Amino acid sequence: MMKPMSEITPSDDPNHSIRASDADRDAVAHRLREGLAEGRLDPDEHGERLDAVYRAKTLGELIPLTKDLPDTASASGSAPVPADFRSPRPVYGSGRVVDRSATSSLAVAVMGGADRSGDWVLPKNFYTSAVMGGVDIDLREARFTHRETTIWVCAAMGGIGIIVPDDIQVRVHGLPIMGGFGIEEGSPPSVVDPEAPIVHVRGLALMGGVGIQYRPRRYQNEK
Repeated sequence: MMKPMSEITPSDDPNHSIRASDADRDAVAHRLREGLAEGRLDPDEHGERLDAVYRAKTLGELIPLTKDLPDTASASGSAPVPADFRSPRPVYGSGRVVDRSATSSLAVAVMGGADRSGDWVLPKNFYTSAVMGGVDIDLREARFTHRETTIWVCAAMGGIGIIVPDDIQVRVHGLPIMGGFGIEEGSPPSVVDPEAPIVHVRGLALMGGVGIQYRPRRYQNEK
């Protein structure tokens, strides 16, 4: 049985007073989504903890939120996730378009959750669908195999959230039916880099939502 939030308290470790970053919060939110999909958290618990994630100011406030959930990395035999949830710093080349095979071309959630984030490589066409569930796609550390990429989306009584860095171009071509489809937060770059990737978001939101948010990159690009 899961502990109620009132019984989950932050550690007294002084290191946990360090301020939490967006990457720290994203990592905890991802683990909570997995906990919901695995049946370890019910929807009310998931919602309560997710609210706490985005209110958290320090690592000490984040760590207790997944303390009673197993570490999926350790269970699979790989190295455990660091206690402070910090993401490894990705290496960016001089160009953002790379000659590499795509890391993933599909993300599907049916009555659960899925996400793609971190240092990953997009194909020319990426497909995602959420049916009574949620999908989160984070492009802030992504690399592109083509200058123009299309993300094909279908949200049916579910939600798809796409986070894009504020130095690339996004073009939205969606059809909302009793739902929403468009840019929810942030604004496109005021000065367009002629070499910047272009991401097209195309598809359908049926009694669901597809939301795009512009956010700053987590790390500065290396020159």
